Amino acid sequence: MCGIAGYIGPREAVTVVFDQITRLEYRGYDSAGVAFGTERGIAVLKKAGKLNNLGQLIENEKPAAHIAMAHSRWATHGGPTDENAHPHYDQSGRIAVIHNGIIENYYELGEALKSKGHEFRSQTDTEVAAHVIGEEYAESGQFVEAVRRAVRRLRGAFAMVVMCIDEPDKIVTVRNASPLVLGIGEGENFLASDIPALLPYTREVVIMDEGDLAVLTRNEIYLEDAEGKPKLPKKIHIDWDIEAAEKGGHEHFMIKEITEQPQSIRQCLAGRLLKDETVALPETFSINDWKRFDRVIILACGTAYHAGLLGKYVFESLLRMPVEVLYASEFRYNNPIVRANDLVIVISQSGETADTLAALRVAKEGGAKTLGIVNVVGSNIARECDAVLYTQAGPEISVASTKAYTAQAALLTLIALHMAQHRAADKEKYQRLIAELERLPDHIEACLKNNEAIVRIAEHIKDTPLIFFLGRGADAAVAMEGALKMKEIAYIPTQESPAGEMKHGPLALVTDGVVAVFGVTNPPTREKVISNIKEIKARGGTVVTVVLESDTVTPAESDYVIRIPHIDSHAIAAITSVVPLQLLAYHVARLRGCEIDQPRNLAKSVTVE
Repeated sequence: MCGIAGYIGPREAVTVVFDQITRLEYRGYDSAGVAFGTERGIAVLKKAGKLNNLGQLIENEKPAAHIAMAHSRWATHGGPTDENAHPHYDQSGRIAVIHNGIIENYYELGEALKSKGHEFRSQTDTEVAAHVIGEEYAESGQFVEAVRRAVRRLRGAFAMVVMCIDEPDKIVTVRNASPLVLGIGEGENFLASDIPALLPYTREVVIMDEGDLAVLTRNEIYLEDAEGKPKLPKKIHIDWDIEAAEKGGHEHFMIKEITEQPQSIRQCLAGRLLKDETVALPETFSINDWKRFDRVIILACGTAYHAGLLGKYVFESLLRMPVEVLYASEFRYNNPIVRANDLVIVISQSGETADTLAALRVAKEGGAKTLGIVNVVGSNIARECDAVLYTQAGPEISVASTKAYTAQAALLTLIALHMAQHRAADKEKYQRLIAELERLPDHIEACLKNNEAIVRIAEHIKDTPLIFFLGRGADAAVAMEGALKMKEIAYIPTQESPAGEMKHGPLALVTDGVVAVFGVTNPPTREKVISNIKEIKARGGTVVTVVLESDTVTPAESDYVIRIPHIDSHAIAAITSVVPLQLLAYHVARLRGCEIDQPRNLAKSVTVE
């Protein structure tokens, strides 16, 4: 999500940084801009839309500079407009800033600055950060110190690059959760948000650590840690080719996106899940609206539909509120009943899914309030819903959705928690749910460390003719998504259902060589699931189980075991458990020689009904 580039040295700086963000174009964006040093100060060119729009501005201006920074923006705070594109100036116009990530406390900082007479030209959190740095610079008169002080006032996950009119020979950059890489040259230095942007210019890089601040000049990179202590840059030589670099060194975009999920979840939660164990969704509805909703209808297709099934589990267990999850493709043909007190949640990664868009319009005609969960700012669903929440997962390149799914599930959980603050809810479940949701990125990181064990399981099951995906409660919802991933990219037929339904017909399909993958992350239903496991094994099936690491019972009944951290909320355990299923599908598909990122017959955005 978003691209950052910077350069200082003898080359034509604007040409260099524009080329850098072009090499990050695969990450997705909706506007772009560049700032560069001139004799009169810092000039900015920026434009909404594709990079060729900015390229035309650059071609017309033909700027000559030896210091520049560039940014390609994936819109979060404010739509994809020229005004909201980066870079942004501070109040004085002496500081310019580009930024990836989210400043969680931008609103309170902005209001405080407005009370002091600051005026803002955009809707972005980035411009607020620029004004904070400018305020500190006006007080201290020291560029680097102003950035240090400002960062202490900013809360969130971000990577930031700053230029100052009074010190035209340096670029200052800070990493706080969002990645930054420095490139080392001879008499020149570079920076970028990802390695591919640097490879045409240098293979010697420094990957900034969490909390690091760096100052780039032509001949030096100064680096200090989060405590302000100087540190020696650790150089790494990169020997990837360009195509591999775009995938972060991974073989496919899908596995890259699977590994990005801890960060995408952090982005999704940032500014919404607050430190006082409350949830803030100010961009949605009034408190009175949240109180009056007496039913939730979730409309979606495919992976988004499966996220909706998890959402249903959370809403009903926490709020005791009736929830219907309906296929958007069927909704308008089934004479649906929609009421004024319904909340209709519409989920789509692209925001352009034709079936879902048509269902949204029917819901609006019925008088319900509509809330969109989408990943793409300015998409049709985002524009037509009464309110919208962006997953902020960043662009997905692989057709098979992974990080969008977990972000959608996390966002549905946030909505349920937000509603629980304004109506009767199970307080004990609320506390467990919010605590484990906060730890969800860490839980996913722990699952990713099991990759090699999952590869070994994939090697054993890759030639099976049929895979069951089974579970109870929230695990049954995850079984649907695990099965979809396997059939999408590995082309293996699957049978997915709640585990208790297996004996009502599907059990007839179990023979030697058939595999059953069980989610067993809810201790109260474990004994029932073990009974289902025995039914599979008694008929010659092979059993793979996904269990909590505290579970000492289920592994004894399994042929292969995948462990996830012990998690006290079944909903969050279920969301976490999808990650090993994504990895399992990926490795089975890879071992079978399947086309993974663009599987046959499928498209990323389904814009036809």
